[in-house]
Amino acid sequence: MLRGPTLAAAALLVACTADTSPTKPTPAPAEPATPPAEAAPPAPRLTPEAIAAEVKAAMDPSQDPCHDFYAYACGGWIAKTELPGDQSRWGRSFGILRERNRETMREILEESGRKTDRDDEAGKLGRFYAACMDEAAVGAAGVEPLAPLFAQIAGVTDAASFMTVVGKLHPVGVRPVFGIYVGPDDKDPKINIAHVFQGGLGLPDRDYYFDKKRAELLAAYERHVAKIFALAGEPEDAAAKLARDVVALEKALAGEQLTKVERRDADRTYNKIDRAGIEAQAPGLHWPAFAEASGHPEVTAINVESPAYLSGAAKVLAKAKPAALQAYLRWQVLHTFSDELPEPFVAETFDFYGKQLRGQKELEARWKRCVSATEGALTHPLGRLYAERAFAGESKAIALDLIQRIEAAFEANLPSLAWMDDTTRERAVAKVKAIFNKIGYPDKWRDYSGLEVAGGYLANTIAAQRFDYEYQASKIGKPVDRDEWRAGPPVVNASYSGTRNEMWFPAGILQAPFFDREFPMAMNFGGIGVVMGHELTHGFDDQGRKYDGSGMLQQWWGDEVIAGFESRTACVDKVYSAQEVEPGLHVDGKLTMGENVADMGGLKQAFGAYKKWAGENGGDATPHVEGLTNEQLVFVNFAQVWCTVATPEYLRVQVATDPHSPSQFRVNVPASMTPEFAAAFQCAEGTPMNPAERCEVW
Repeated sequence: MLRGPTLAAAALLVACTADTSPTKPTPAPAEPATPPAEAAPPAPRLTPEAIAAEVKAAMDPSQDPCHDFYAYACGGWIAKTELPGDQSRWGRSFGILRERNRETMREILEESGRKTDRDDEAGKLGRFYAACMDEAAVGAAGVEPLAPLFAQIAGVTDAASFMTVVGKLHPVGVRPVFGIYVGPDDKDPKINIAHVFQGGLGLPDRDYYFDKKRAELLAAYERHVAKIFALAGEPEDAAAKLARDVVALEKALAGEQLTKVERRDADRTYNKIDRAGIEAQAPGLHWPAFAEASGHPEVTAINVESPAYLSGAAKVLAKAKPAALQAYLRWQVLHTFSDELPEPFVAETFDFYGKQLRGQKELEARWKRCVSATEGALTHPLGRLYAERAFAGESKAIALDLIQRIEAAFEANLPSLAWMDDTTRERAVAKVKAIFNKIGYPDKWRDYSGLEVAGGYLANTIAAQRFDYEYQASKIGKPVDRDEWRAGPPVVNASYSGTRNEMWFPAGILQAPFFDREFPMAMNFGGIGVVMGHELTHGFDDQGRKYDGSGMLQQWWGDEVIAGFESRTACVDKVYSAQEVEPGLHVDGKLTMGENVADMGGLKQAFGAYKKWAGENGGDATPHVEGLTNEQLVFVNFAQVWCTVATPEYLRVQVATDPHSPSQFRVNVPASMTPEFAAAFQCAEGTPMNPAERCEVW
């Protein structure tokens, strides 16, 4: 189960590619990175025939690519793909690769299970995984491991004592009311500060508490909370009363929160008011009590996403009765650790969050959940072993060459943008040249020698949370380490960070169908090339453009250039907001703006980079897939990484909360906005994939 951002995971990864997840001794120096020295034998190389067959099998040639390109490129795969019972969404790229990577990590962890008597990283991996897999021990322990936390909560009598307990809960991974992560200061990006953001809700978004169309879902959530309390030992009537108190308090907090669109505004969410500012603006929040109890009262460098939320939350807490405050904190603990509790808690949590909320039929197998949990707790130790086993060394050099070509294509396109003046264009080029690229695996690995893994599953999870909390807190006020990786190599994703001005492409995504050393370059440009262009364009989307080449949040564009840009993004908003997911449900063009601009720019830059590569390499004239030109193949592989099946429930949650558009729109809209696509498939003007009017930003 995804818990929401930890202090590490929330660190400003501005808009990931995927269909999305802080905190003092100074850590010991990390061990230097080593390339895969003792890797397993490489997988058999793909043959051109096998590659072509895979592409063709996913297509549906009966569909007209000029009418619905997504159906043409993905129809064959969709028709023969049944949504796995333990998934609410399944994709030809992200889903399959995540499962493949998880299988690899499982092999590593089972091998580590034979080394549990050792105190090195392999031993810790083995012990953590084994404790998670020991379902009998978890069941026998029940909720007793949570007794110390419940005892602290029982002492809450008012808002001040409430915040004292909140401070004690944060280091163990329970984050009521708000969350904190550590990352660069948007106005001084070379230094780390603490960032406080709104949180503390059990439903996906604030709007779920107020939307009349979701009234039954809200009622189901309240019943779920009551069932969890009952499993924890409360009588049925008492559990129902506690659940009502929890939902009422969450709804009151939700009413003070920013909307999901407002939270995207980098200018609005930068409010460096430090500790004294919090105490002045929200005196009833009792921040000193929280700071002291959290173990780090010395932290004063703080940015607050929404000062108004903290002030509003303080008023909510001041009005709440002690019993309601206690109920809310107990629920936060039970909710956070539901995966580490006995099977009835896991089953009930899945029933609401999996079945009812997202339409998932079956709970994932325990080994899958334990692999994911171990990866989250011991990210670098497991990531290093994964990289040694799964990442071919030459892939890093090929990927770097692709990135450089995409960056060159972006620069080459700038002179054609009439809305951009020469000064801004020069600054944009400088920003591209300053981007820091992370590929494959870290150049140095984080040291985990200070993490003790010696108890049951819940105890180990809490130990890992404390370890990470202290590691993150140790960075506050210190220089940003540009070499640091905040997630591991097995992750199937990519990202751009505005404050770091960096792009990140881990080993987990540098695989087919995104990328393979044996792929025709048309496919590599259409796959990982588009991903790279997407992340690069994030540096210039509606929020990323606000950060200069050093990562500083400041206005480095002129007013006329901004106006020209915003007129073009208004076009993007209009086009995407017209896309209908199901009758009456449309894409939120404002919520998805950054990702949509990045999708459009990524496809354009990747195709331009491919054309330049082809010109340098004899034209790439020989077709690699029968029936497709190589230019068409660029677009087909771009589309095929997004082939997806999903439940209606998942799509409704996605539209409500996710800044990424559903897959079919991530394919059809960018392709229809790209004139080179219409030329490649000879689409007549006025057809859906060759509209008379187009939006163009980058």
